[in-house]
Amino acid sequence: MPTLEWIGKSKVINHHQDVPFRVLERKYSFDENGQHDEDNGSENMIIRGDNLEALKALLPRYEGRVKCIYIDPPYNTGEEGWVYNDNVNDPKIKKWLGEVVGKEGEDLTRHDKWLCMMYPRLKILHKLLANDGMIAVSINDNELFNLGAIMNEIFGSFNRLACAPFRSEPSGGKDKTVLRTGHEYILFYTKGDVSNLCKEEKSTGELNLKDKKGAYRKGRELRKWGATSDRADRPNLWFGIKTPSGEIAYPYKNDGSEGYWRWSRDNTGMIDILKDPESAHWEYSPYDEGVTVNGETHRWVPYEKIRDSKKSFGWNSWLDGYGTNADGTAVIKAIFGSKIFETPKPLSLIEWIVSLHGDENSLILDSFAGSGTTAHAVLNMNKSDGGHRKFILVEMMDYADSITAERVKRVIRGYGEGKNAVEGTGGNFSFYDLGEPLLIGDCLNEAVAPEKIREYIWFMETKQPYAPPSGGNPYYLGKHNSTGYYFYYEPQRVTVLDYAFLSTITEKADGTVIYADRCSISEDKLAKMGVTFKKIPRDISKL
Repeated sequence: MPTLEWIGKSKVINHHQDVPFRVLERKYSFDENGQHDEDNGSENMIIRGDNLEALKALLPRYEGRVKCIYIDPPYNTGEEGWVYNDNVNDPKIKKWLGEVVGKEGEDLTRHDKWLCMMYPRLKILHKLLANDGMIAVSINDNELFNLGAIMNEIFGSFNRLACAPFRSEPSGGKDKTVLRTGHEYILFYTKGDVSNLCKEEKSTGELNLKDKKGAYRKGRELRKWGATSDRADRPNLWFGIKTPSGEIAYPYKNDGSEGYWRWSRDNTGMIDILKDPESAHWEYSPYDEGVTVNGETHRWVPYEKIRDSKKSFGWNSWLDGYGTNADGTAVIKAIFGSKIFETPKPLSLIEWIVSLHGDENSLILDSFAGSGTTAHAVLNMNKSDGGHRKFILVEMMDYADSITAERVKRVIRGYGEGKNAVEGTGGNFSFYDLGEPLLIGDCLNEAVAPEKIREYIWFMETKQPYAPPSGGNPYYLGKHNSTGYYFYYEPQRVTVLDYAFLSTITEKADGTVIYADRCSISEDKLAKMGVTFKKIPRDISKL
């Protein structure tokens, strides 16, 4: 496969491996009750800091787990008047180029700079993307060819789904040439498994039922099923629906407990049902044997009505009708009262991109977060369909808190006044800064909390997210593939793997890996016991 060459490529092609792991320091959490210092346990994250280092910091928890990535990187137009500098000439980027590319960087064109900036970021994004995930990257003519070439190199040309033109400015762009391009592009790639993308789902049967509107078949039950389907999980989606007989139906589960609807009141399908109960298919169904609710053994259960014999999830790659950049600006004005951000993407476009992955519990990542449209889209979709999608945003610019996070706060709690008021979506997030590096040179940074180091060690050994075990040996990390892992570490003292420590091990495993500063047991004896010793990297002078 042909590859693209540019000045500085040799310096950045493996640079992602040299990027330090940094600790993510939570600064505050936010939910419908406002901002507070206490950790609310939210899986939604907004990270302020260099997105290359932030992406590396996410690997221990999220490698191979992100289902949908959307990024809107600088288009490299050469303009410098934007809040988000579009000339790859930001002081932070220039400093990074000088450090990584070195003297060779003095000869870089702006296209070389852009490629040097993008390549290592895409390499880590590839690591974070799930095998059945999808990445979408917005771009315009300036770097379309170059982006396609490095995406083919990193993700594989065989994993390219489409180059989709997006009609961003119906009246034409601001180009001063004879031909004004009123469109941009979105490149779509997968990692190989497209089972949850662009699929065509045939009906489970013929349209064997009929109502006043014509033939239909029974579709999915409108009540949320599976994990996190209790009323407490989405209390705003517990409400009554009038049945054709005039009774009021609530989303009770088969066991009699309270659940919630898949759709919110403002979902198009739910609006139709609330106006006309016969828009849903109704069945009078029993609870589980022996269960009664309010003295009743049965309740009314609504289902979707499917009127097409085939439901297609395919899509047209000419993206017209998903909003324009002007629509994105209008949303910003509605939230903040003024135009405080240039060319934000339209909300409807990002909602559509996220919807291409069918998992309602998916993790969505945007590492060029800008004004926070991706988080807004995720929160809107969760409110509409009862999903539990999570978002991670990364923004390196100073407005990460004042614009990006502030927008998400207002979306959660609602914004606007009077007839222009928009109801809040609910939800939460935590705001993070990049903290200390886990390693300084080849040694552990002892300023880092031991639990963060434990997470790093576990990830490096297993490539799995770390879940602290409960009880037992305090140095025990867990078991993976029949191997038990221990991190015998104390910040202010030297630890020794000896027989006394081995006597504290009670967890059964086929093999054992133990990190410590020193070992007083011979390799032969360790081998007979199935134990592998690994030396903790510290400053030797302190030992």
